[in-house]
Amino acid sequence: MDKDFLLQTETAQKLFHEQAEHLPIIDYHCHLNPKEIAEDHRFSSITELWLGGDHYKWRAMRSNGVDEKYITGNASDWEKFQKWAETMPYCMRNPLYHWTHLELRTAFGINKLLNANTAREIFEECNEKLKQPDFSARGLMKRYNVEVVCTTDDPADDLRYHQAYTAEIVNCKSSNSKYTRVLPAWRPDKAMAIEDPETYKAYIEKLGETAGRNITTYDDLLDVLQQRHDFFASQGCRLSDHGINEFYAEDFTETEIKQIFQKVMEGKQPTSEEANKFHSALLLEFARQDAKAGWTQQFHYGPMRNNNTRMFKLLGPDTGYDSIGTFNTAQSMSRFLDKLDSEGQLAKTILYCINPADNEMVATMLGNFQEGPAPGKIQFGSGWWFNDQLDGMERQMNALSVLGLLSRFVGMLTDSRSFLSYPRHEYFRRCLCNLIGQDVEDGKLPAEEMPFIEQMVRDISYYNAKHYFNFPND
Repeated sequence: MDKDFLLQTETAQKLFHEQAEHLPIIDYHCHLNPKEIAEDHRFSSITELWLGGDHYKWRAMRSNGVDEKYITGNASDWEKFQKWAETMPYCMRNPLYHWTHLELRTAFGINKLLNANTAREIFEECNEKLKQPDFSARGLMKRYNVEVVCTTDDPADDLRYHQAYTAEIVNCKSSNSKYTRVLPAWRPDKAMAIEDPETYKAYIEKLGETAGRNITTYDDLLDVLQQRHDFFASQGCRLSDHGINEFYAEDFTETEIKQIFQKVMEGKQPTSEEANKFHSALLLEFARQDAKAGWTQQFHYGPMRNNNTRMFKLLGPDTGYDSIGTFNTAQSMSRFLDKLDSEGQLAKTILYCINPADNEMVATMLGNFQEGPAPGKIQFGSGWWFNDQLDGMERQMNALSVLGLLSRFVGMLTDSRSFLSYPRHEYFRRCLCNLIGQDVEDGKLPAEEMPFIEQMVRDISYYNAKHYFNFPND
């Protein structure tokens, strides 16, 4: 893993090192904890930083036969790290092998291979460095030249940690200091999740408490959601994100939706048809709010979540028991986007598919709703979740190249809970430069257009995102 890792041609190497390598990072979708940023969290060990909450690593360890005690259980930090180190050689050809060593090199300056023999040495070296001031949560963001971070926040969140962090920066007297901007992003999935009435009622109560209002009717719900949307906007929010199984575009009447809401608030189980109608109604309302506010809306669709019932009861969600789903999404996606377009309320939109079989479908869907003056108004999001690795990113970019405009692509994001995930941006940029560099050397792209090609690499790596999202300037 030298300086030319993944860069297979001289042109690719020049593009990366001269155009992409040193550009800032705009991480416009992640799951970092705002509290840890506001408090500039110090990590007790590499185990906390690396293995805490990382379900990618957890899945690999389970596949390697590691007992759950050493994954999410009560084993010591050293024992958990040791089991991860023992698993590492078996991850060859899994992206975790690349990511792990890229993170060791870029964050800690460690170029050794992680395995059972080097585990103790690397564990102790990382832990010593984590004691240094520039290895805190903020220090790691600064190390990776992260310009903007957009966290993922529920409408019921009060955003106190965003406010505390922003106030500290605004009041800082050191004008030479460089800070990462941390902005909220709107994730209203729980407001749609009526399948479990008791859980939903508890959420609605929490949402009402945050807004200072009682929510007893569907109209109340819409009013409160708009109030919270406005508040998020006042705190710098410019993006929404929606985690959905599939797109919802059922026909419904306003009376039906009000009755469904009342039914659920009375503790009665909705039918699947009622749930889909309710999802359709609220997803449209969210999209209209975003269009009115000038936000970008993101849709992550297609996973099958919490497949292992036994482990879900034991550990809860987001613990590594999710997989790629197969849904017939094309028609409902088209109907959803078309309805908003017909109303003149289709905001900037990014579509992420978890199933790579949908790549060409999504890439062609974009062209149905593109319009000026914004270039690339409808975006095909970067390879997501199981696809944010070399093969998945190449497949996504190839589909976009063939069926759309790669040059207008807003590029990579971490979608991660880890402060060590920023090398994924480097990984993406190396992949991008290798693809384009190979085309130049094969004569598929003209060498005499190198100034444009260089700008294209810079744009996809950084500038397209900077111009697309309309982040507040102050």
